[in-house]
Formats: sequence, C-alpha cells, structure tokens
Amino acid sequence: MTTAAAAMVAALTALSPLSPSAHAGVAHRSGASGERTVVVYRVPTHDRRDAQKLISAGFDLIERRQGDNLFVMGDPSTAAGLRRLGFAPTAVETMHKPLAHRPGPARSTGGTGDTYDGGYHTVDAHYAHLDQVAGQHPDMAKVVTYGQSWLKQKGRGGRDLKAICITKMKQGDCQLDPHSAKPRFFLMSQIHARELTTGEVSWRWIDTLTKEYGKDHDITALMDSTEMWVVPIANPDGVDIVAQGGDNPILQRKNADDAQGGGCGGDGQKGVDLNRNAGTHWGGLGTSKEPCSEIYLGPAADSEPENTALEGLFRKLYPAVRTGTGDSDPAPVTAKGLMISLHSDASMVLLPWEADHTIHTGNDAPLRALAGRLGKLTNYQSGQAGEILYDASGGTDDWTYDKLGLASLTIEIGDSDNRGCSGFTPAFSCQDSYFWPKMKPALIYAAKQAAAPYKTTKAANATKAANTTSATSATKAAKAAKAAKATRR
Repeated sequence: MTTAAAAMVAALTALSPLSPSAHAGVAHRSGASGERTVVVYRVPTHDRRDAQKLISAGFDLIERRQGDNLFVMGDPSTAAGLRRLGFAPTAVETMHKPLAHRPGPARSTGGTGDTYDGGYHTVDAHYAHLDQVAGQHPDMAKVVTYGQSWLKQKGRGGRDLKAICITKMKQGDCQLDPHSAKPRFFLMSQIHARELTTGEVSWRWIDTLTKEYGKDHDITALMDSTEMWVVPIANPDGVDIVAQGGDNPILQRKNADDAQGGGCGGDGQKGVDLNRNAGTHWGGLGTSKEPCSEIYLGPAADSEPENTALEGLFRKLYPAVRTGTGDSDPAPVTAKGLMISLHSDASMVLLPWEADHTIHTGNDAPLRALAGRLGKLTNYQSGQAGEILYDASGGTDDWTYDKLGLASLTIEIGDSDNRGCSGFTPAFSCQDSYFWPKMKPALIYAAKQAAAPYKTTKAANATKAANTTSATSATKAAKAAKAAKATRR
C-alpha cells in the first residue's frame, strides 16, 4: 500500500461510524426502552468510487440504488459523519427499532402458524413447513439436515440447517450425489436475516411446486424433469434475532457469532456477514475487518459453520466442472444446474463476479443473458454488482461459480413499481399482492434453464462472441502498452 493510500484509509477509519473517534462526545442512543433510532439516508454520489468510500468508512450501505443516489442506514448522528466525508445526505425514513437480545435456546413449539410482524414466518414455522410438505407429499419432497448454526455448534441453543428437495420422485432422486440424473435448480434465502421477503418467496415456491403439480403444465414439466432444492433460511440464528422484535423486527443482518466482539452496543451489530465470508475473493472490495460492521468478513475465509455447511451441501449436489483457477477460466457449456441467492431490496439481478466488476467470468455472456431475461420478467436492472450497485466480495454466488462452475445469480427483490413495498420489512400483505406474482414467473423461467444454462443457442453464440471479443481486446491492449512503452523511451 502506498503512503497516500494508507493515509486515505486512516482518514476514512477516523470518520467511520464504528471508530472510537467518531463516537467521542456522542451520547449512547439506546434508551431505557432498549430501542434505537434508525434513519435511512439518501446519499447523492459523483462516481462509482463513492460506494467503496462509504463502505471503507464503515457506513451501512444498504442494497438500494436510485440513479446516482445510494442509501445508508444509521442513526441521527450518521448525517454528520457523511457530511464530514463530503456527502450531502437527506433523511428519507426514520424508525424506532429494538436492540438485539442475547439469543436463548431455540423454541420448539411454533408450528407453521408461528409468525411475527403481521405474518412473517419464524424459523420454527419454516422448519415445520418443510416437515409438513414432506409428510403430505412423500412422492415429491424430502427434507435434508446439512449442518448446524454457530450457536448450536457452541452449545448455546441455535438451530440445525435444513434444505428440502422437491421433484416428482423417481429412484435415485434427491440423493446427496453430484452426479444426479436430473438437473438441479437451487434457491436460497435469508442469508441476510433482516431481508424478510426472501424467505417468504421461498415458502411460496415450495408450495407452488407441490400444490400445482398435475394442475399447471409448466410446474408439472419441471417437477418431472428437474430437482428443485430450497434452503429457505440460510441464517437461522440471525432470523431468530430478527423475530425477537415481534411486530417491530430487529434489523439483524449477520449471524450470531460474537467471538470476535460482542460489545457493539446500539451503534453496531455483532456477528459475521455470511455473504462476505465465503472463500472466494475473500477480503476484497465491499468488506470490513471491523467486527461490529454490517459487512464484517469474519476472522478467516469460510470461518462460519453456516457457510462451510452450505458449501458442503453444494459440493454434494454439483460436480466441480470449472477446472481452471483464473478469473476468466470458463465452466464448460455442457455444465448443468443453476443457483439463485435471494436478497432484498435493490430490484436487481446480479451475476458474478460480484467481487469486482472490472473482471468478467469466462461465462459472462450467457450469465448476462440469463440475468437480463430475469430482469425483463421482474422489471429489475441486471449486471455485475459493481456495475449497478457496488462491488461485494466473499458472496455465495461467486463461490458456487468459482469452485464448481455452477451458473449462479443473485436476485435482489425490491419494489421497482413504487407499490409501497420497499425496505427490509415491508407490510406482509406485499408478499401475496406484489412480490410473489412478480417472482413466480421468474423462478419458473430460471428453473427451466437448469438443464443447460450455458448451452442454449443464444448463450453458446454469445460465449463464442465474448471470447473472440476478449481475445481481440487483449491483443489491442498489448499493442497499446507496447506503443506507450516505446513513446516513453
């Protein structure tokens, strides 16, 4: 790191809302009621470097962008920190949210009707739902326990980690074997616990597949030909914390790992961001080494049991077909399978690499085509994260593409139609009235692509054209560099 760069980092750290100097003279904002004031700020930016500037300074840059405006979640004092950094924030939303409590033992009395905040399902409800579906449809569904959460591993309550496989069962289906007869479509949600809509979409996807078999042509064809795997709650400890708030959910994003620092108070959040912890491009852009940061990457790549268990499940379901290790090494066009990680609420479809938008995968063209089609179906933007939102390293979809060659995307579910359903905790009525009608056709389309995500005629031609363009660009760049060198001489 250059001296100038080091000075810049030091300056940003001093301005961080998580740094000691930023808190000097600031009263603790959690009152006797155990609540804190949460403010969402609209922050106009001038260029794409501003996103990393905000992240480096420790601000909670949420998954939302409107043109050149980014959005930061903080408290009433956050505005001053943003102004010191040269921004002109405007408060657009103020909430009073409860502080997280120390998690206790997981409850076991919920059932599918166990809800909070108007109807959102607890972890108990989600797990009871999986068991109920498998019990009612043994010829279509099988529940798999694939690991344990951080709290459960530590003997502090916590949860098992569960998935469900849904298909019209034939001999050999839904086995933990990467060489499956049927292609596999994988959907996961609530790796960021506070993104409540994502878990509800997974719930409805599970019900649609099982209840509409034999009634809907597309669903029936999918169930006969494809295995659909769903992890509805990838971060159950985090979701338990969210649900503690009842009708005023706690905005817990991360897991419950407090080994690196549990004393975050009302101005930070304990835990590790599981979507910054995966062992691919770990420690890159869009991450923080501050344990109380919302984007804390953890003490090491894949340090969290939720991630290692999930990655273990992926390896049991998909063969590692991307044999090269370079960022531009492609997966073969014959590769099967598709994975989608659900987030909220940016109204975007994102493709690898999310760690750095200046580099592209060897399958950029077909992945971009898939994302573009899903974007049209949902009225969402599509592209690499840094092209339309901000770069973020250590994410799930980068890992599954990197290590396995699995076609992987993120869908940021959001209110792209101004229906009053924005935010991490929109009114529960938005799920059936708005989000599910939008997401259902998108998921059906995506699941259909699992048989050959890189191999459609359009995608194959796009890949060939992209490789040709890449080679031509590399040649031109080499010639330009050589000419520049000669000029300097």
